[in-house]
Amino acid sequence: MIEAVKIGNRLVGPQHTPFVIAEACVNHNGDFKVAEQMVYSAHAMGADCIKFQMHVPENEMLREVPNSDNFDEPLWDILEKTELTLDQHKQLKKLCEQIGIMYACTPFSRDASDILEKVGVDFYKIGSGEMTNLPLMEHVARKKKPMIVSTGMCEMNEIQETVDLIKSIGTPLILTHCVSAYPAPYERVNLDLIPIYQNKFQCPIGLSDHTRGIYTVLGAVALGACVLEKHFTFDRMQKGPDHPVSIEPYELGELSKGARAIFLARGTERKIFPEEQEIVAWARESVVTECFIKAGTTIGEKMVWVKRPGPSNGAIPAKFLKQVIGKRALRDIAPDSQVKWDDLAQ
Repeated sequence: MIEAVKIGNRLVGPQHTPFVIAEACVNHNGDFKVAEQMVYSAHAMGADCIKFQMHVPENEMLREVPNSDNFDEPLWDILEKTELTLDQHKQLKKLCEQIGIMYACTPFSRDASDILEKVGVDFYKIGSGEMTNLPLMEHVARKKKPMIVSTGMCEMNEIQETVDLIKSIGTPLILTHCVSAYPAPYERVNLDLIPIYQNKFQCPIGLSDHTRGIYTVLGAVALGACVLEKHFTFDRMQKGPDHPVSIEPYELGELSKGARAIFLARGTERKIFPEEQEIVAWARESVVTECFIKAGTTIGEKMVWVKRPGPSNGAIPAKFLKQVIGKRALRDIAPDSQVKWDDLAQ
């Protein structure tokens, strides 16, 4: 059995309700008031956690880093414009604690992870771009706080290297399956990797999703995903690298409710449940007469058939119809009557 990982006061693993992370990223556009409102909204929509980002550009990248199509301007410039201060991150964490949602933040460099120690995060969420950054992985892992690591843009052997490193340090680990395309086409998502990851890496597995909408996230729950991360915004029509693939508050609410419903719906028990018993009485069938049957008559095929309601008070279940045919009636049986075993000579 895969062991759950404790994050704050929450157990995260296959046997526990999915841990829903609203990824605020830089969708606040550097406006602290917007960031605060995102906290309130994520909490109201049922998310367990809201996650921001911590960037220290000079420790993270060179200015000449190339851009992907989801950026309208250089990444360095975007990060400078949208970055929140250390004090603002502390205020956000305090707000999260006050209203009952977990604060989280992704570091993109060694310095950023050290700054987050001052904020006091419960765990580290590491993005796909850092999956192969083994020096950073080791630096964060040695803080001995749980790590949730995304696996986009990686080969299996690269994931294995990172898993081996983190496990060798003894740091609790959760992986999130991810496809780092903005948006990710459905045919690239490969949700069936979730149970494969679970078996291969022997740790809880989640999904960090970049498709449009929430369908794939809900599907992941049925396959055992125990962490669900989705970009979150107030308006996906805004300009910015992540707004177009983010979900809005109503969708986050549907994701949170749907994920918990699907989790409760998983299971392998097959029996007649108490809630079904009342339905059994009318939904099943019993053997009934198609005509008047006189005492002493040998029952033929055209004299009986099966109809509702189900068997009760000695009535014969439908599955025994063939055993009734050829029996002798011990008493008169009216038409359209349930046949009982004590009506028949044995």
